[in-house]
Amino acid sequence: MALLPIITAPDKRLEIVSTPVEAVTDEVRDQLDSMLETMYAAPGIGLAAIQVGIPKRMLVIDISRENEEKQPLFIVNPEITWVSDEDSVYEEGCLSLPEQYADVARPKEVKVRYLDRDGESRELHATGLLATCLQHEMDHLDGILFVDHLSALKRNMILRRLLKQKRLAVAG
Repeated sequence: MALLPIITAPDKRLEIVSTPVEAVTDEVRDQLDSMLETMYAAPGIGLAAIQVGIPKRMLVIDISRENEEKQPLFIVNPEITWVSDEDSVYEEGCLSLPEQYADVARPKEVKVRYLDRDGESRELHATGLLATCLQHEMDHLDGILFVDHLSALKRNMILRRLLKQKRLAVAG
């Protein structure tokens, strides 16, 4: 396992549509483990492979709180099979958009079919924060950032702020 560099916006690599994982191999498990270690170190509650430069349809999530036992989810080739009619709004952030937050409305509940770390087919009915996190991370697999759900004004304001931070870091 290794800590992986997280790509930050604006960066064209975050717009890539990820390709399916053909089989859950030892290499894929190693990548998932490194992604989980990177997510915990950041710290975050979700990380899609594309955020660390791997254009494959896989992600890791752990919404457990600091004082709770860790409950990592390893999700490969996820597909949303059902969404609720009711939406919920959460203030979202993203490891690829550091220190940027905004309210995003998404379906309150989702069912997701995926392969686990062992390549076994699973289905998950998620609600609340887990449903939001799954949808957020799955958006990454299609080249979509949470700011793409905002008005153009808010999105551009956040992306300009991040670009300025990148320029200052390079010049600094």
